[in-house]
Amino acid sequence: MTDWYYVQGSERVGPVDDQALASLLHAGTLNKESYIWKKGFDNWKHFRDVSEVAHLLNPPKPAAAPKMPDPVYTRPTVDWNRLDSNDRLFHIKIGLDRGGDETEYGPFTLNELKRAFDEQRINGKTFIFTSGMDNWMFLADIPVYQKFFAELPPVIDEIDRRVSVRKPFVARLLFHDDSVVYEGICRDISVGGLQILVSNFPAKLGDEITLNVHPDNTDYCFVATGLVVRVLDGNQGFSMRFKKLTNEAREAIETYLANS
Repeated sequence: MTDWYYVQGSERVGPVDDQALASLLHAGTLNKESYIWKKGFDNWKHFRDVSEVAHLLNPPKPAAAPKMPDPVYTRPTVDWNRLDSNDRLFHIKIGLDRGGDETEYGPFTLNELKRAFDEQRINGKTFIFTSGMDNWMFLADIPVYQKFFAELPPVIDEIDRRVSVRKPFVARLLFHDDSVVYEGICRDISVGGLQILVSNFPAKLGDEITLNVHPDNTDYCFVATGLVVRVLDGNQGFSMRFKKLTNEAREAIETYLANS
């Protein structure tokens, strides 16, 4: 063990060992310009000029905490034979079925859609979407139509089938540091914010949400963060206001709106 001396003010202090020198550096009592000495030196030397302790001036940085892996999202597939008719999975688009403007609603259970169908609020031309589907499809085309609606599916005219339907504007959502990824339908989109239809998302007023628009919408893909400003009735979604949109996100939204 080496005995070191150092100068503090006009006083010579010591002897101390290497560990004590390191502590003095850390506390700011010594620095690279401080004078130190040990037996065998002809004179006092600046700390920075003593090779034996130069490593104390640049201690190794502590190892960084391991980065938690990003949540892995595996897009589900639709197993129509195993669907629970009480799960809120389905969004619908009203418009073509009524000859009016397109509007998205949901999510709903199959049982809720059955009631709406019986009340003639939706019909075979109503568009339906759930996670795992690539695009909207006619209610009449779902494999379980006859089972749930107790009738043969109606014939959809070719002119209606050729109608241009935009893909759902889907977002994936991360809630705080949770590892769970939610998926919802975006609506009422602007550069100021948007509304997202999603079932049982644990959002509260003021919560900060990060969303990633589904990569299937390649022309309008963007990532954004915002604050929840409204929670929809029945916990069927929320409205959010964006915080500092990036130029890429703003351009994607403006392009989407221009082509809508």
